[in-house]
Amino acid sequence: MAAKNTADGDTIIIKKYANRRLYNTQSSSYITLEDLARMVRTGVEFQVLDAKTGSDITHAILTQIIMEEEANGEHMLPVSFLRQLISMYGNSMQAMMPPYLEATMANFQSNQSKLQEAFKTSMGPDAFSKMAEQNMAMFQAAAGAFMPKTGASAAPTPAASQSDDIGALKAQMAAMQRKLDELDR
Repeated sequence: MAAKNTADGDTIIIKKYANRRLYNTQSSSYITLEDLARMVRTGVEFQVLDAKTGSDITHAILTQIIMEEEANGEHMLPVSFLRQLISMYGNSMQAMMPPYLEATMANFQSNQSKLQEAFKTSMGPDAFSKMAEQNMAMFQAAAGAFMPKTGASAAPTPAASQSDDIGALKAQMAAMQRKLDELDR
């Protein structure tokens, strides 16, 4: 994902004060770590500087955001990964880890984009509504087998229509699998 800069192309400077407050110099306002996380998610480039010393503390702030995300939500980093990462500190391979992790994440994001695009093209724009209709029809047919039929609401769903729908779903899934296989090549 390409990073977005401010309108004039500069990286936004965030100052962190001794009282732990973060100040966005572009908007002239105080912000939170949640605001910084949102900026990261939207691709806005920023640099965090210690207000007193002027030193770049972006790395520490980003690490702090990850710690808060891990503490407050779904755990994205498995314990085994964290243990392996910690074991790499002080290791002779430590210097190789940052570029390796960056390349791995870039590859992951590239594959994620390709997979999303393949899914969109193979499924089409109304795929989810069609699947919902088909699921509802199958649910109604299954429910009809267990519920007593009364009057006009007892109109059975034609079996041929259901098998056509299932065949169409199978064809869509096969096309999607072919596209995924092509991405792997």
